[in-house]
Amino acid sequence: MLQKIGSLCQAADRLIAAIPHSISLLVLRVALAIPFWRSGMTKWDGFLNLSSGARYLFEQEFKLHIFGQAIAYPFPLTAAFLAGLGEVVLPVLLVLGLGTRFAAAGILLMTLVIQLTIPDGLINFHLPWAAMALALMAFGGGRLSVDALAMGMMRQTPAQRALHPL
Repeated sequence: MLQKIGSLCQAADRLIAAIPHSISLLVLRVALAIPFWRSGMTKWDGFLNLSSGARYLFEQEFKLHIFGQAIAYPFPLTAAFLAGLGEVVLPVLLVLGLGTRFAAAGILLMTLVIQLTIPDGLINFHLPWAAMALALMAFGGGRLSVDALAMGMMRQTPAQRALHPL
């Protein structure tokens, strides 16, 4: 019985190991991008026009919880604008795999600020987001990314690029 279970575990391990890392990194990029994109879409009423809800939240509701104190955001409309911009631009970069490590670092920084704003979200949201961002910072976007395509093009000589244009 134990031998049968052991062989099943080995077969499952081989099957899982056959999944290309690039697929895992693509799924990770998309999974991290979705909640930030969805949040970013709520902050805008047209091109670069903050929604009234975003203005209200950053001016009235959101506070930074530091050392037991609830501190109002300094420059709340600037913070709202930058948060909204980051929540739209960084997820697009992640999904494309363009500047993946930079985009993941931006998401990590945003996650830290969100944690200071909403401390109760650590276990369910912020910790998994931070872990995903750190993984993408460590491993990059993988082969299925614009980063990998650009690096491949940079390694080619001009003659090779002429023979194999995109």
